[in-house]
Amino acid sequence: MSRFALILHGGAGARRSRDYAAEIVHMREVVEAMRPQLADGAAALDVAVEAVERLEASGLYVAGRGASPNTAGIYELDAALMDGATGRAGAVAALVGFRSPVRAARAVMDRTPHVLLAGEGAARFAEGAGLAPVGDPEAWFTRAGQGEDNHPPGVTAGALQHGTVGCCVLDRDGRLAAATSTGGVFGKLPGRVGDTPLVAAGTWADGRVAVSCTGQGEFFIRTAAAARLGFEVESGRPLGEAARGVINRIGAMGGDGGLIALDRDGNRADPFNSQGMKRAWLSADGEVSVRVFEG
Repeated sequence: MSRFALILHGGAGARRSRDYAAEIVHMREVVEAMRPQLADGAAALDVAVEAVERLEASGLYVAGRGASPNTAGIYELDAALMDGATGRAGAVAALVGFRSPVRAARAVMDRTPHVLLAGEGAARFAEGAGLAPVGDPEAWFTRAGQGEDNHPPGVTAGALQHGTVGCCVLDRDGRLAAATSTGGVFGKLPGRVGDTPLVAAGTWADGRVAVSCTGQGEFFIRTAAAARLGFEVESGRPLGEAARGVINRIGAMGGDGGLIALDRDGNRADPFNSQGMKRAWLSADGEVSVRVFEG
């Protein structure tokens, strides 16, 4: 392999009534920052994690600094990553008090025999790993997306509003990786965990495809959305067809969201059934594109 590619998302659920100029500029900046690393031979997993960390830190998306509190006023964050070359994965769920959930997920993968740590145990681990704490939550978090009308028609506002960030990468050596991070749905109950930190539901990478999902996580969990796409590609179904089939299945159940995916040939897929999905990509031929509403 000599070609490389990347696609990232800043969450499905975008509404035409809102201006996403800042997000568009930022997503392009992140893609452009990752390009020289991939050109120099950086590993797919390292690039995916750094891209997601940049999205978390911006405060523009409902992940990392952009998260909102649950009904108890606590900021519980989720993240996961998966290395397609090795099948290794790491994740944290309901993590409180740390700036970068995706870095915590990477530490779980690198420093423990586990895949997922949750709640207080995840926080103790992150502290022991020396990860950056939040400090004052009210001063740190931006509550990105608050007031955005991103719930499906007919659904009570606030109950299923959502946001997530993610990245899928193909590196020069043909390795694939995916990473995803979220603040979860708005108004969630304490302890609620969505699809993002659940390998196979919201995040997946193997030797053929990398996937990161965004939307109403309960539906992605019930369909094992990310792994389902991977298995269908493994069976020979084209990436775009398989990805659209997953989103159609979720839509038929009443769910809202989208996903991004890359295959080992550098083909991308980014279907969604909401009005829009914030996303940007570096294609295998070197073109950088950013979209919110267009297909």
